[in-house]
Amino acid sequence: MKIMNMTKRTVTFVLGVFIMAIGVTLSVKANLGVSAISCIPYIYSLKYNFTIGEFTIFMNIICILLQIILLRKKYSPVQLSQLVAITAFGYCIDFSMYLLSGIDASSYLLQVAWCLLGCVALAFGVFLLVKANLTYLPVDGLSVAISDVFKKEFGKVKVGVDCSLASLGIVSSFLLLHKLEGIREGTIAAALFVGMMVKFFNAKLPIVDRWLGNKTLEEEIEDDINDIENSFFVITIAREYGSGGHGIGKKIAGKLGISFYDDQLVDITAEKSGFTKEYIAQNEQKIANTLLDELYVQNYAYVNDHLPPSDILFLRQSKIIREICSKESCVIVGRCGNFILKDNPKCFNVFIHANMDYRLSKIVDEYGVEAEISTKELKRSDNERSNYCLKYTGKDWADSRNYHIAIDSSLDDDEGIAQKVVNILQGTNLASF
Repeated sequence: MKIMNMTKRTVTFVLGVFIMAIGVTLSVKANLGVSAISCIPYIYSLKYNFTIGEFTIFMNIICILLQIILLRKKYSPVQLSQLVAITAFGYCIDFSMYLLSGIDASSYLLQVAWCLLGCVALAFGVFLLVKANLTYLPVDGLSVAISDVFKKEFGKVKVGVDCSLASLGIVSSFLLLHKLEGIREGTIAAALFVGMMVKFFNAKLPIVDRWLGNKTLEEEIEDDINDIENSFFVITIAREYGSGGHGIGKKIAGKLGISFYDDQLVDITAEKSGFTKEYIAQNEQKIANTLLDELYVQNYAYVNDHLPPSDILFLRQSKIIREICSKESCVIVGRCGNFILKDNPKCFNVFIHANMDYRLSKIVDEYGVEAEISTKELKRSDNERSNYCLKYTGKDWADSRNYHIAIDSSLDDDEGIAQKVVNILQGTNLASF
């Protein structure tokens, strides 16, 4: 079985290397600039009598040497497999350059077409390499080494390494060729779209994971949150921003004589996870889904064993919630509690919502948000919570079918709404705790 799995991974890796090489070749043929990783080998191949594939091998050998210097005793000889990978990649580039030598890019439209096709091929190749999970290409391995040695987030390090390569490419181009070559709109397209397309392939081609026996992120989350038994009664409160879910949840906990967890989870998570309170408060329960956030997170698509901080935070906080609920009955506000505790038969899920006027009034009067930006703040927060829920549960946050009850908080004050929830709860067979 292990031999068969290794054979599958090797085949996947080799295919990924070759498809990546085709992506590099298509970018070169498009003549609109190549990716940050390929710009230096491309520029030097224009000046000296060596191929782009040979310069790719040489540049990546330097990256391997830098890894050895950085990691020292921590450097494992197994990581020298990167040398085999990059040698194969370099010669595949040269072979694909020969294979696709007849490509015509005589018009700008054709250049754009070949450039975009190159980005797709590069992304699919990276996708296969990551799924094979045999080794890194040395440039990515250097990013991992820097991240590990200096305790920096991998995403930030990779951005820094890619920017450094692009900067070195610009300097090399002017020094060697006295003009800018290899870095144009195609370079920007690769930076914007390759990681995004890798994530797309991850989402749309789970068959590759199944074939290789890999676990998807969703399966890892399921495993992580299902490893603790839950036998106590729990109420989860999901809420629209400004609907008063925090206050209502606290009233419910008081009426039932059980613990209440909302902001306290920030302190507990900080204590057990290593994240600062400030980071947790700013990043939990929200995904902005902006272009900058997307560009940052997509860097993690290039490696298999590093998760974005947001994913790590969700996994750590999910486990903490499970641990709490395995020890006592309580009320949990937000944080996709209904999903995290979905296998607990004693979990009662509530969604608190309200009309726009009520919520606007509340966030201005109670939360201190300025009236002129309150509408924007309300919509932004709801979108962030919705994005967060969709990413980690695959569910629509505002779909009432995901909860036992949905209640309009504008119909009464917090005390009244809490009592209504308790009355409904006491009429069910879940309340025996």
